[in-house]
Amino acid sequence: MVQSTTEPQPMDAKRGLLFLYQMLLIRRFEEKAAEQYTKAKIRGFLHLYIGEEAVAVGVIQALREDDNLLCTYREHGHALARGIDPDIIMAEMYGKMQGCCRGRGGSMHLFDVANRFYGGNAIVSGHLPLAVGMALAAKKQKKTNLTCCFFGEGAAAEGTFHESLNLAALWEVPVLFVCENNLYAMGTAIKYSHAITELEKKGAAYGIEAVAVDGMDLMAVIAAANIAAAKVRSSGKPYLLVCNTYRFRAHSMFDAELYRDKKEVEEWKKRDPIPQFEQFLLQKQWITDAEITAFESKIEKKIAIAVDFAEAGTWEPLDQLTKFVYSETGN
Repeated sequence: MVQSTTEPQPMDAKRGLLFLYQMLLIRRFEEKAAEQYTKAKIRGFLHLYIGEEAVAVGVIQALREDDNLLCTYREHGHALARGIDPDIIMAEMYGKMQGCCRGRGGSMHLFDVANRFYGGNAIVSGHLPLAVGMALAAKKQKKTNLTCCFFGEGAAAEGTFHESLNLAALWEVPVLFVCENNLYAMGTAIKYSHAITELEKKGAAYGIEAVAVDGMDLMAVIAAANIAAAKVRSSGKPYLLVCNTYRFRAHSMFDAELYRDKKEVEEWKKRDPIPQFEQFLLQKQWITDAEITAFESKIEKKIAIAVDFAEAGTWEPLDQLTKFVYSETGN
């Protein structure tokens, strides 16, 4: 279910358990996706979100149902956090008609109008102008929703990043720009692609308020996202939130991952957001070890159902392959 938030909600046991469930669901879903990819059940490219779960869960909880959401091609976690059924996502990744895009989008192009989830965008930084356009449309229509746009630090080196921030500031439109800085883009360390590696400083060039947060700390992300979303809503102006995070897996399933040291990866894994948050809940006595085990069992069954749903799905008939490519007169 999409989290509908008007005012920041205090952390309590109910919300804490929901956020843990969401992060665990994302982690186990991605692990299963990787497994199915090795079996050739999922084809094309596959970009896993393992390690970055706190960012999607922490930011999306601050959104309302009527807010727009745009993501990169590493978007399975965002789709799950937004409330899209894992059955539908897995079917889409299988290329089956029961997927959210009839199997035509696949892993990199998840899209669901009902949840105002507008991609899954494969072109690096290509969706930032779309986000500005959506926010401008909302402003002109006198709507109160914001547009949240996730992108990586690789996108922040693209021209459209600067064009989008410039126009968002110039037109004063309600966009929450969320940079998921995992330090390596496709495989280039940030120090080799950005003259200024503190990416939040880029907002100042356009008069956009910006802040950086530890993206491995769910509580920190939640606090920063609530403030950011509230400021966008109250001012109608853009805001840049940089979440410094780390992907535990390679850029994609085709990536040999020769650009970073394995010891570095293991060091970052010590900051895994899921065990950190589990410890927080345990200390608050909002959950027990037995309940965490039960959570894992519940999620395992849910993902098994998603795989079965995708396996049982149907391929698009050959006579429909040109559907949506050309206009159909009379329809």
